[in-house]
Amino acid sequence: MGGEGFNGETSRAQARAPLRCPKPDIRIALESAYGLHRRAPGLSARRTFSQAQHLFLRRFLTGLGVLTLLLPELPGLLATLVIPPVFLAIVLFRLFLLSIAVRLDREDLTPSRDATPLLPVYTILIALKDETFIVPQLARAIAALDYPQDRIDLKLLIEEADPGTRTAVMAQSWPAGTELLVVPAGVPQTKPRALNYGLARARGTYVVVYDAEDRPHPGQLKAAVQAFNAYGPDMACLQAPLVGVPAGGSWIARQWALEYAIQFSLLVPALARLGLPVALGGTSNHFRRTALVAAGGWDAWNVTEDADLGLRLARLGHRVGAIRSPTLEAPPEQGRVWRGQRSRWLKGYIQTWCVLMRGRGEAPGLKPASFLSVQLTLGAAILSAMVHGPWMAWCALCLASPDLSLGAFGLAALWLSLFTGVLSASLAPGHWRWRRLFDILTLPLYWPLQTLAMVRALWSLCRTPHYWVKTPHI
Repeated sequence: MGGEGFNGETSRAQARAPLRCPKPDIRIALESAYGLHRRAPGLSARRTFSQAQHLFLRRFLTGLGVLTLLLPELPGLLATLVIPPVFLAIVLFRLFLLSIAVRLDREDLTPSRDATPLLPVYTILIALKDETFIVPQLARAIAALDYPQDRIDLKLLIEEADPGTRTAVMAQSWPAGTELLVVPAGVPQTKPRALNYGLARARGTYVVVYDAEDRPHPGQLKAAVQAFNAYGPDMACLQAPLVGVPAGGSWIARQWALEYAIQFSLLVPALARLGLPVALGGTSNHFRRTALVAAGGWDAWNVTEDADLGLRLARLGHRVGAIRSPTLEAPPEQGRVWRGQRSRWLKGYIQTWCVLMRGRGEAPGLKPASFLSVQLTLGAAILSAMVHGPWMAWCALCLASPDLSLGAFGLAALWLSLFTGVLSASLAPGHWRWRRLFDILTLPLYWPLQTLAMVRALWSLCRTPHYWVKTPHI
């Protein structure tokens, strides 16, 4: 997909400058993979479950099985006592966040303005793998950034066994001083390992992560500098909104874009304003480099390193904020691509949740309000992906058979779910057309797909927990 959006319109000529290509450093590569696990194994997803979690899980399942044999009515009783309050808490918290987001929509997210902020060196980390066709668009997007080119410290990170992307990168023009860093072969072959490799050579006061297909707003770096200056040193990270721009306009791509609009334009700003933990998106995260390094960088063994890092920053007492300057992204247009990406996300969410639920040996625990918020956001995302498919199938059976009934709670839960989903989608930014109305009305058909992705995620978690499903971009 070519230069659609503001980057293509504002692109300016850029003089070709030779790329710096330092020799691969195996020592840095090993530290990138194992550094966090070596220093704080409890904060790394290299092991999905700690020994204590394994022991607790075995005892819990054994005890539940024994009690079920002795008291067959126990599962139904537990479901009656647990499910309604959990469901109600999730829905009420979502509505509360939406109310905050509506008020924020009338405000500037940055508390004060600095007309002439000092512009320090800004490091841009971009991990590339099998991105031959998207590199020209990426070069145009970087050239379009309204930031002094001599203060951009661009690190293009490619895998050793990817000569095609290397050739494509060498054929483009980049800011002077750009480094093409070849990450030595090793395990795990993940995006966070490559990002850590680039972070080791970063020179900037601030660091931002972009993906190959991203088209950040030209003023995004300046907006981030202004926000960091306004918020002060305790602000460790800023999340820019990610805006899905479907190229082919398929239904699943539009649903993905709608989901992103809700998450990054409504929920993330509301969580940030309340000072609650934010599970970061995988791109357009702006960091204070000192805070990022002190937090240990990214966990190379977590396939949603972004969400994990956002929660780790919260545990360490840092704040995460939000800015309005957007980044355009390309949603997956095909169901199989969507399923692969979503299964990786769900697998990573489980890894992140398991890390969070360990003891406080290497990092403080979250405050009660923050802990509850994570359970009602990240925990709810995991739980809903497991439940949506069976729940929608049961609803369909009840509607089709006169002998089955949802009951009072089932009907209330169904209508409350539909109301919350439609309200969230209606408040999300976007152009109101007939197609948008159709997408909102067909949201219930999108939700059960999460369960299909969760089945794959659980299988992958058991068999290949650190395998990174690459999302292709064309």
